[in-house]
Amino acid sequence: MIDPTVSNSIIYGSLVGLMCVGLTVTYLTTKVPNFAVGDFVVVGTYATAAPFILWDVQSPYFTVPIGIIFGGISAVAMYLIVLRPLIRRGSSLVVLMIATLAVDIIFTGIFELFVGYMGSKYGRILNNKGYGGQFYTLGQLKDFQIFGNSGLLIVAPVVLVTLSIGLYLLLTRSKFGVAMRAAIENSNLARTVGINVERVNIISWFLAGAIAGLAGGLIAIWTATPEGNSSLLIVDIFAGSVLGGLGSVYGAIIGGLIIGASETYLASALSGLVSQIYGASVGSQVLEFQKGIPLAIMIIVLLIAPHGLTGVNWKRVGKRVGLMK
Repeated sequence: MIDPTVSNSIIYGSLVGLMCVGLTVTYLTTKVPNFAVGDFVVVGTYATAAPFILWDVQSPYFTVPIGIIFGGISAVAMYLIVLRPLIRRGSSLVVLMIATLAVDIIFTGIFELFVGYMGSKYGRILNNKGYGGQFYTLGQLKDFQIFGNSGLLIVAPVVLVTLSIGLYLLLTRSKFGVAMRAAIENSNLARTVGINVERVNIISWFLAGAIAGLAGGLIAIWTATPEGNSSLLIVDIFAGSVLGGLGSVYGAIIGGLIIGASETYLASALSGLVSQIYGASVGSQVLEFQKGIPLAIMIIVLLIAPHGLTGVNWKRVGKRVGLMK
């Protein structure tokens, strides 16, 4: 059995990598930092967990596709209802960013209403299944085990690697990928050559929301997700995306993996160290400040590489340290 700290670091790093892809894809299409991307993750969490609990499904992995679909729909709805009208009116980047913050707050209110409704409507079912009658306490749904380890230890990294390969093939070997890259580089020029930029944007946003929903669905299997969790997730998502290079999908995967794994491992290690020196009560308080870890890592790296990891000329760096000729 793998050490739980290492296992959780691998799982969360893989999940944050997925979330960062969702943010980067929306940023590439609209050039707007989307502060509501964490809400797409939580939508995927609840859309995965609710049918698993209420329908007596054998495995939560069977309901993850529902989370993927609802995550994609919520992203498209946000784009069509909020961002596209503002963009067409020539709103500034600041206004668009504030709009995404407003959407985040609206989503949080919707989550609270949903959790309250589920608790009052299905409280008995939730209580009988060990959730204390409260929907927001769900987490660690029925996962399979591999040599005493959570199945997510295998599933999460495999999903991240598979997604990476799929995105590479989509962006480089398909007509949609060519159209998407053209729309990102120069939307006006893309329109003149017959590319339906609006359709590309809608599909891209659905793809981004679906990937975030996928991460949310897997989170439902791993840990509890309160309705306000999107505000905590956005710290890791932005830190990972900026660390990897906000304009790079592949950088988002790398940055998210580094941030998620480092945060989980370092927080646990620091908590254990402080507990040994000052006692468990003090050590547990360290975990309350763990969201500062990804921000600290991001700042340190950006001081060295202002454009993120993908903005570094690694060949030149290799030559300087003598690793390359």
